Order: sequence, then structure tokens, then C-alpha cells
Amino acid sequence: MPDFVTPILEFVSHTQISQQIRAVDVRGLFTNVYFLVPFIAYLGYLLYKQAINGLVLIGLALGLWIFTGSSYMKGLIVNGYVQIGKILPVAAVFIGAIAVAVYFLFMRSD
Repeated sequence: MPDFVTPILEFVSHTQISQQIRAVDVRGLFTNVYFLVPFIAYLGYLLYKQAINGLVLIGLALGLWIFTGSSYMKGLIVNGYVQIGKILPVAAVFIGAIAVAVYFLFMRSD
């Protein structure tokens, strides 16, 4: 592994970023005024500027976040084994999300 990646991986493991992301209280986040007011203001700003790219990418991120927390994703691994029948729909969702993101980031301009 290249030398510049090692400190980054050590930093991520030392700060336990993945555990912090998994421990996010979604209901608490979206009822917190200090998060909700700037978030709604930002969405309003994007609507005012008619920045469809930004709105679609925020919607895509929120949709993927909701999908990864769904009961379908929780049933993907049962007793430590990946359910083969559920891999194709999950892959299709994420490939579709990547395709939409690439389209709005690189192929379409505001």
C-alpha cells in the first residue's frame, strides 16, 4: 500500500469514524433545530437558485441513507451469511445511484 494511505487509515481507525456514523440518531438529528434550520435554509437556497443538480444529489444521498437502514438491508446478512438472492437488487440500487450521480455531476450542467 502506498505510504500516503497508511496515515489516513490509521487516522480513520483511531478516531472510530465508522462506529460514529453507525451510531447516528436519525430521529434526533432531524428533530434538532440546530441541524434542521440550516438544512432547510440550504434546500430553500437551492430552490431559489434553481440548482437541480444539488437538489437531486441531496435527495439521492438521503434516499441511499434511508435504503441502507431499511429492513431489506438488515436482512441481507443472516447468521453471518450473505443472502445471495438479495445481492442483485442491492447492487442495482447502488449502480443506479452512481449512474444518476455521474449524470448530474459530469454530463448535465445547470
